[in-house]
Amino acid sequence: MVWSLLHGAPACAQDRIPAQAEQYHRTLVRAAQAEWGLSAPIATFAGQIHQESRWRADARSPVGALGLSQFMPGTAEWISGLYPAALGANQPLNPGWALRALVAYDRYLYAQNQATSECHRWGFVLSAYNGGQGWVNRDRRLASASGADQLAWFDSVERFNAGRSAANFRENRDYPRLILLRYERLYTTWGDGVCAERYVL
Repeated sequence: MVWSLLHGAPACAQDRIPAQAEQYHRTLVRAAQAEWGLSAPIATFAGQIHQESRWRADARSPVGALGLSQFMPGTAEWISGLYPAALGANQPLNPGWALRALVAYDRYLYAQNQATSECHRWGFVLSAYNGGQGWVNRDRRLASASGADQLAWFDSVERFNAGRSAANFRENRDYPRLILLRYERLYTTWGDGVCAERYVL
């Protein structure tokens, strides 16, 4: 699991691309296209980094998450072991490593989740990035048992809590919405995103 560093920053600061983001633009594009191909959703990944660390390579959360991608130590160790050829040694404070690890972990989670559209699929992916795939699976089962569409994230599975605390549930549900519906659109000049049809101005 990962931990988002920033919560509750002023809206005006949140809705601007930080100055330090530009230095990582090309590195992110290269990492994303190496893992996902030329149609990689660059704006989605950029929105995710925006949410995680506001592009601060030295970011450290109060619970121990590190770097641009805010990997917890156990997750960073696990992902570096899963992709040793692509990632090499575990280096969450190395910006290049952090960006390669983020796009690789997202690809792993993408393969675990099916959905009715790319936007819904990424809702599941980002919920899993933030809180773990196990929780996503439990939420899907609860949604299905309640008659909801387990292949739709927005306004469906996202409404169901299979046992998280109220604070964790709120953070986990805010995470995909902030990235996909708010921050992704800030970075559409960098490349495509996955939820353009849902942007709310």
